[in-house]
Amino acid sequence: MVKHFKGEPSEFIIKYHGQKVSKSGRGLSFFYAEYKTNIVAIPAVTIDAHFIFNETTKDFQQITLQGHYSYKITEFKNMTQILDYTIDPATKTYKTTDPEKLELRITNVLQQLTRSEIEQLHLEQSLMISKSLAASLLEKVNDVPIMKEMGINVLSISFNSIRPTPEISKALEAEYRESLQKRADQAIYERRAAAVEQERKIKENELNTDIALEKQKHQLIELTSENKIKEAEIRSKVYDLELEPYKNLEPKQLLAFALKELAIRSNKIGNLTITSEILSAILENKEK
Repeated sequence: MVKHFKGEPSEFIIKYHGQKVSKSGRGLSFFYAEYKTNIVAIPAVTIDAHFIFNETTKDFQQITLQGHYSYKITEFKNMTQILDYTIDPATKTYKTTDPEKLELRITNVLQQLTRSEIEQLHLEQSLMISKSLAASLLEKVNDVPIMKEMGINVLSISFNSIRPTPEISKALEAEYRESLQKRADQAIYERRAAAVEQERKIKENELNTDIALEKQKHQLIELTSENKIKEAEIRSKVYDLELEPYKNLEPKQLLAFALKELAIRSNKIGNLTITSEILSAILENKEK
């Protein structure tokens, strides 16, 4: 019986007439004789897959790696030599479970590569390498012989999480919290020390200011004292010079000169009484 088959654009279709390939290409449509024809449909689009790996680090700690990868089949004829993608033309379902094995094989390759990386790292190192690990795997995976043989090209790999066991996770969290607390305490101590140091500098500046003021005050006192002494010395010399003309005068002459000065300044004198007895006493003292 002759039937019509219409392939999907997302599939690479291979039509076998007996044991020979009669047609191949993406999204083919054709008529076929049911009893002589086998049809293979291989996905021709990018496929996403997820994985979860349980691995052991260099220091014998268990970790769980969870992520996903994208791949594409590039060599369709190579794939037909490894896995059976033959479909039932009527239902377009695969006749075997082989297509389900492809992702398992790719995942196994990725797990082997991941294991070889993780075994060289300590726990704390392995928890922080998601990006570098993904880049390293992507660089290596397409060179694995089985991948080339199947005609698989892995386009991207990413790790969503890398986690230790719950018990180790709690221990790491506690250790990290303690380190944060230590850093917080250290910061508080440094702030207090800085405040104390600042206060010491302020007090030191105040003390230096007081000392400078006292020195200035001492210098001012000394200068004032020197000035007063000089003024007294000058006044003394002035008095000596002023009195010099009177040293050789007779008492009567001095008295006459004094009375003359009193007369000149009489307008500044309120009351002044000079009796004959006072004059006699002064003259007698002077003569003695």
